[in-house]
Amino acid sequence: MNTQNLPEIAKRTLIHSYKRPDIVFERGKGVYLYDTSGKPYLDFISGIGVSSLGHCHQDLVEAAKKQIEKLWHCSNLYHSPPHIELALLLTQKTFAEKVFFCNSGAESVETAIKFARKWGHTNKGADCYEIISFKKSFHGRSMGALSATGNEKYWKGFEPMLDGFKFAELNNINSVKKLISQKTCAVILEPIQGEGGINPAEKDFILELKELSREHNFLLIFDEIQCGLGRTGYFSAHEYFGVTPDIMTIAKPLAGGLPIGAILTTSKVGENINPGEHGSTFGGNPVTTAVAIEVVKRTSDKNLLNNVRTNGEYLKSLLEKLKERTNGITDIRGRGFMIGVEFNKNPEPIIQKCFENGLLVCKSGETTIRLLPPLITTKEQIEEAVSKLEKAILS
Repeated sequence: MNTQNLPEIAKRTLIHSYKRPDIVFERGKGVYLYDTSGKPYLDFISGIGVSSLGHCHQDLVEAAKKQIEKLWHCSNLYHSPPHIELALLLTQKTFAEKVFFCNSGAESVETAIKFARKWGHTNKGADCYEIISFKKSFHGRSMGALSATGNEKYWKGFEPMLDGFKFAELNNINSVKKLISQKTCAVILEPIQGEGGINPAEKDFILELKELSREHNFLLIFDEIQCGLGRTGYFSAHEYFGVTPDIMTIAKPLAGGLPIGAILTTSKVGENINPGEHGSTFGGNPVTTAVAIEVVKRTSDKNLLNNVRTNGEYLKSLLEKLKERTNGITDIRGRGFMIGVEFNKNPEPIIQKCFENGLLVCKSGETTIRLLPPLITTKEQIEEAVSKLEKAILS
């Protein structure tokens, strides 16, 4: 197929649910993507937090090749070695005692909602089904995950949302207390809100939230789909707070770009789910779980995590200096390689200029540029990215 015609074919054949530029990426290596003309782009989106070890990491490619030659699929009616090994690895690396595999972040949130409600029904009665979420949160685009998302702009045209969701303000513990009742089965939050503007939860707030969960007997769900698996310099983002949840959702980077999601729970939650009550045809696919094993081993490596924390601070320091010498930046926030650069206006023209300069960044919230570089990004590549961002701001 003539690659020059691909953007035009895409416009005719694809539903326009994304606003894509008229270029086509055909290959990636490390922290760079290359379009069909061969132009390189420094990827500080990482496939929206997915390609955490960069593009086409050789060990991940080899793991996929090795497994794909043995077994692609056998269904969840049976076991295959990779999904058992991955489940064991995740329980060893986290608080979890039980694991369920699915195919995406939205599906993992849907599952977490079901598991929380089943726990509520079993332990507190059929009226215990309400879930408290947070304003500016984002949990996915399927109906349950969308109903848990605290931003009405994502709801428009898809109403009514599902019943049973209430919304508090992040870092305002009193707003949570006002919503708790006997009907509350869980609170769900992102340790750092990703789509909502890179808004970190405060440590005291998380500690108080954990105490409330004990006092009122409800589950704590951490959505770590974007902020987990090394992104903040901790294997699990909640490690920063010294608090563990009852349920955690992970997805985006888990298989380095292959579709996978996982729900991690304590035994008290997982043991409530019986055969036939939930399922996922492709969840725990042998190829994706084989690759995920390699991703987990690498993203839990202490040296890598230390580098993410160190280089993340270096990135923030360069951005703070950029804020001082340019106009328009009002705040720098985040942790590790999950950084938000807030502007005093819509940053989309700057994002477009970055793209033209060969730097991929994306919007978060209304006025924030989101930086999610691969976890392997070096200081030299950070300097390159900040230089391109400065050029975009000044142009």
